[in-house]
Amino acid sequence: MRDFSRDHSALALNTATLGHNVPGAGAGWSPERTLDACAERGIGGIVFWRPEIAGRAAEIGRRARETGVKVVGLCRSPFLTGPLGFQNPSEITDDFYRAIDETAALEGDILTIVTGGVQPGTKGIPGSLSLVADRLAPVLDHARSCGVRLALEPLHPMYGGDRSCLTTTRDALDLCDALSSDILGVAIDVYHVWWDTDLPRQLRRAGPRIFGFHLCDWLAHTTDFLVDRGMMGDGVADLKGLRAAVEGAGYDGFCEVEIFSANNWWKRDPAEVLDVMTERFRTVC
Repeated sequence: MRDFSRDHSALALNTATLGHNVPGAGAGWSPERTLDACAERGIGGIVFWRPEIAGRAAEIGRRARETGVKVVGLCRSPFLTGPLGFQNPSEITDDFYRAIDETAALEGDILTIVTGGVQPGTKGIPGSLSLVADRLAPVLDHARSCGVRLALEPLHPMYGGDRSCLTTTRDALDLCDALSSDILGVAIDVYHVWWDTDLPRQLRRAGPRIFGFHLCDWLAHTTDFLVDRGMMGDGVADLKGLRAAVEGAGYDGFCEVEIFSANNWWKRDPAEVLDVMTERFRTVC
């Protein structure tokens, strides 16, 4: 397992950690200010959210390269199923293409896919997962032509109804197997998989299809299942054990800190959040 105690260049900031995924949350730092702050601290990578780079992807990508901070990827695809996104299939496909193009304009490597929940008018999971596969297949060639990899992110089962019918790494890999594309893999997020006792076996199965590893912590007494994630070390997830399993499967990429925290970390000075994030990465991850 890699030693980050003296070198945190593999640390990446997901800008949701500063509240940039929710309008009006956080301190409202611009992408440029965030990039400069990451560069000052030796944070090697960054993942943006689409609303904050809208219309400026190429410009922000150039600024990132000037600062030496790697744009790891972009969050996220449109929901492909469920009640929260577009209901017209052509709108889903069009927005998926836009998300891929934005990732490419940033010169980012990965577009994260959050599938969306159970399709309205249906019951259970299998039918919605089948629909996810049907809506993924048409964009794969475009993603490949743009040099963008697509990372399926399974979410915690509590999100199964509305945000993600994809709730296990096993099901994510089954989708990868069914679509058989080298640009389709998985993102492993501590918040969503820490509970899964089958995870080590699925990570071995995944191997080089692990495209991302996301860090945070699960608070034992969480107050909100969406926006009360913990800073690494404040919760009950076995962070070192999870990273050992991910890296044991062959992953050697960035470790991306993604913390939704409306009543704690988003209310703090972003400089403090970045400093604590860096220290915790070096000491508890």
